Amino acid sequence: MSSRYKIPDPITLIHPRSLKNLNYHLHELVKSRLWLKILIGMMLGIITGLVLGPSSGILGKEMSYTIGEWLALPGYIFLALLQMIVVPLVFASIIRGIASGEDMEQLKKIGLRTVAYFLVTTALAILIGLTLALTINPGTYISSELVQDTIMSDTIPVTNSDVATPGVSELPGMITTIVPTNPLGSLATGEMLQVVLFSVIIGVALVSMAPAQSKPLLELLGSLQEVSMTVVRWSMLLAPIAVFGLISKFTLNLGLDALMGMLVYVGTVLLGLLLMLVFYMLVILAVTGKNPINFLREIRDVLLLAFSTSSSAAVMPLSIKTAEENIGVRPSISQFVIPLGATINMNGTALYQSIATVFLAQVFGIELSFIQLLIIMITVVGASIGTPSTPGVGIVILAMILATVGIPTAGIALIIGVDRILDMSRTAVNVTGDLVTCVVMDKWVRSKKTAKEEFIEVAKHEAQRRALDEDVIVTIHE
Repeated sequence: MSSRYKIPDPITLIHPRSLKNLNYHLHELVKSRLWLKILIGMMLGIITGLVLGPSSGILGKEMSYTIGEWLALPGYIFLALLQMIVVPLVFASIIRGIASGEDMEQLKKIGLRTVAYFLVTTALAILIGLTLALTINPGTYISSELVQDTIMSDTIPVTNSDVATPGVSELPGMITTIVPTNPLGSLATGEMLQVVLFSVIIGVALVSMAPAQSKPLLELLGSLQEVSMTVVRWSMLLAPIAVFGLISKFTLNLGLDALMGMLVYVGTVLLGLLLMLVFYMLVILAVTGKNPINFLREIRDVLLLAFSTSSSAAVMPLSIKTAEENIGVRPSISQFVIPLGATINMNGTALYQSIATVFLAQVFGIELSFIQLLIIMITVVGASIGTPSTPGVGIVILAMILATVGIPTAGIALIIGVDRILDMSRTAVNVTGDLVTCVVMDKWVRSKKTAKEEFIEVAKHEAQRRALDEDVIVTIHE
């Protein structure tokens, strides 16, 4: 074919605006020390719950429950807003992140190596969680009376249905269900693994098309990102009140004795998250030779915001900005890895779920065999990959994992009261994992351009966008 008819590689021609440009939605939250307001809300919530709880004698049990539900209303609205917006935000960000790639070969390298790295670190997180839970045995510190009260509670329905282990012949059919036959249905129901796969397919298809055809949809997705981050900013205004209400409600329902009995479980999870953080810092030291303490200082703002929001998707703009401007990660890496990691790199959540599963098994006196522990590990890997990056969703996924190994899901009522602090902590670890992955991929995946050349090119494109007042620009590749 003559060169005059040869279509240039479209991925080198189209340049969507980076998600980090939406960081201004989060800037005020960082400046206003949202994390400190959250901690104050938690402390006030515990005090309020203890004062108004039945154990204080001021109010009856029924009145305490009613007041707790009304106090938790802002929290329910806060969680619903973030759950509502996370799917469109992740969907748009993954597609535009793929479109920001350098070339198709680089995208393939980044994608395969990133997913492999995510799977290995997730398996390691689960192994740490299972080892700690089986060593510390936090479930043995819970009184039988507390267990009985939980079983009799109508807060969490008990579903002890047996889950059959799939046979080898059934595995091909199960694997094909990952491909979304009804993408809109997957988007509507929040099936995140299917949403990610659909987003990747659409993203690769878009960058394989002529820029004139792909540009309108990329601009539409840019508007969707803007709308999503606006809703995130609104929801964050509720965060301190939401945490206060949720903690008040659960303290009202559980009481001081129950919370004290859960301290060993909370300590086990926090110790596991700390060990995972230490592992990440060792990776940074090995890959870059940088002082881990300095690395933590560079990413401090995004960790505090992740702790405050309990959503790794909500802080994606700040994560990308931090990766590029504070750590020096190439834009082609950060804009692909961060949106993908916010959805499938849930190491903190995976560690928490593995500890919670063993904890509840010990509470109910269920001995877990090696095969059951292996099933837990495999199930948690799959569940963490498909977990939406929204607050509290780890509890929902945990119910499925418990049913897989025959543990009563009524036990979730035991841990839901202390889940808020654990949810915020594991989200901070999840975000740390995303940023560490960016550093690893920046070193592991070579580029045709140096980091300096890529940053200069990105700055040039941003200047061109401002001049043209456009979200997506097209450049001619020589």
